Amino acid sequence: MKGYIAKKIAYALITLYIIATLNFVIFQIIPVDPTTMMVDPRWTLELKEALKRQWGLDQPLGVRYVRYITNMFTLSFGYSFMSKKPVIVEISDRLGNTLILLGSGLVATVILGIPLGILAASKRGSKLDVLAIGGGLFTWGVPAFFIQLLFLLLFCNYLGWFPFGGMRSPGKPPEDTLTLIITTVHHLILPVTTLVLAEFGSWALYSRNIMLDTLTQDFIVTARAKGLKERSVLFGHALRATLPPILTMVALSIPPLFTGAIITEYVFTWPGIGYWFLTSMLKLDYPAVQGLLFIYAILTVGANFISDILYGFLDPRIRVGVRR
Repeated sequence: MKGYIAKKIAYALITLYIIATLNFVIFQIIPVDPTTMMVDPRWTLELKEALKRQWGLDQPLGVRYVRYITNMFTLSFGYSFMSKKPVIVEISDRLGNTLILLGSGLVATVILGIPLGILAASKRGSKLDVLAIGGGLFTWGVPAFFIQLLFLLLFCNYLGWFPFGGMRSPGKPPEDTLTLIITTVHHLILPVTTLVLAEFGSWALYSRNIMLDTLTQDFIVTARAKGLKERSVLFGHALRATLPPILTMVALSIPPLFTGAIITEYVFTWPGIGYWFLTSMLKLDYPAVQGLLFIYAILTVGANFISDILYGFLDPRIRVGVRR
């Protein structure tokens, strides 16, 4: 087991190194000078060169690469071209807003999608199965931004039930905590609802297919032959066997919580990481974009690593690191 974990850690570090290298190369071959986004066209050549020296852009490619790799693996992403603040500070300032939005959306989606998929599998071919999966596939097939724009038009423009965007109402922010929470929840309802509508279908379909495959396994047939109630067979045996792949799906859904939903945050002007990431790309803020992409890579590789290790504990049929 220790050897297996060590091998997985080595693979994860190699993967992160390759991703970091590609991240560096991509921004080197883009035919745009990032300093053009920071300088005034009226500046003299001496001032422009001084700015390049300040940001280390005048160094040889090899020196910049070594410094870049070192900074990435020490989480020292440098300073944002736009705000002149450390990138890690910019991320920290927006992380809470993104976690509130996407964390609420993920929890609601999991609570709705997984049980619905399991219930549909247990009643395969019924009207409930057709309605649940059909409705989920329909909303999943419609672009999320289209649903969000429709909701803005209906509930904000016509009915006026919810604000158009942001986390707070214009004006002086609430002083007491309760009013602040109520205001935030009021702004949160619409984007979270659209996220759930756009995503629950994929969770329901995935859970349903896994459960249907599990219900055809020999151990399920044996359990039914022993006279166990269908509820016990479904939740006591089949559900446990479906936990590893479902856990993997949940684990892989965690990294986006920290990197934001670009479209959703942009449509609802939610001041999170996704909105800032899009702005940084448009403004050619290389340190910000590179830092955020590397964090996403760390979270994705880490989520895969954790799910691989947990597989052996959740499914007794799997023995990681054991040679047969």
